[in-house]
Amino acid sequence: MSLTIPKTPAVLAALLKADYIVLWRNRRGNIMSVLMPLIIVFSWKGLIPQFGGAFVLANGITLGIIAIGLMGYANAVARDRDKGVFQRLRVSPLPLWTIMASRLVVQLSMILLLTIVVFVAGYQLDGILMPTAGYFVTFFVSLVGGALYLSLGQAIVGRIQSPETVNSTTRLIYLAFIMTGMLGQFDYFGVDFKRIVDWSPYGTVKTILAVSFEPAKWNLHATEALLLSIGYAIIFATLGIKWFKWGAK
Repeated sequence: MSLTIPKTPAVLAALLKADYIVLWRNRRGNIMSVLMPLIIVFSWKGLIPQFGGAFVLANGITLGIIAIGLMGYANAVARDRDKGVFQRLRVSPLPLWTIMASRLVVQLSMILLLTIVVFVAGYQLDGILMPTAGYFVTFFVSLVGGALYLSLGQAIVGRIQSPETVNSTTRLIYLAFIMTGMLGQFDYFGVDFKRIVDWSPYGTVKTILAVSFEPAKWNLHATEALLLSIGYAIIFATLGIKWFKWGAK
């Protein structure tokens, strides 16, 4: 009896279908990932006259991307690895790259959905309306930011085996990004602290998102932030692939 191995496109389509079903079943957790950006858009309305609508939307999208990349993706991978899902998939006649590619595509689609939700909320709640070109550019840089934080999540889940420890670590990092990222945007903590935050993963993603809403204002600083964001993504992805183990032990 000959063994028929399915073609890669069919395998990837089947994996995507399964991962989207899992995403739908975990919709309550996904709603929580979207909730924080909506809170930012709603509660920061008073900052729009001083800092502009792009500032508010950029921070909201940045925090949402962090939540999806860290607490969404990393925790899901750690949980499935602990249950032996990856071990079973690994012994099947599937290209290994399709297993992770499917999950990454699903998470990137969540990031695009998050971006759209923030756009709509910004317009409906705060009356923020940006140039049409700005929305398209923002979709692109949102994917760049998403790649950065998904890579960071991959590095965390690659280095840490216990799903409980992964969960606590991602929450701690998320909280650190919230506190330092938000506070570092103001001048109360000194120029050096603000500079560190600006060039951190939070700061670079926030910078390119803020400028992307108004492409005409794209400058050298934004280009440097974009290149550094891509550099962060490559470093984290390399470490995540190097450290990752398919089994819990």
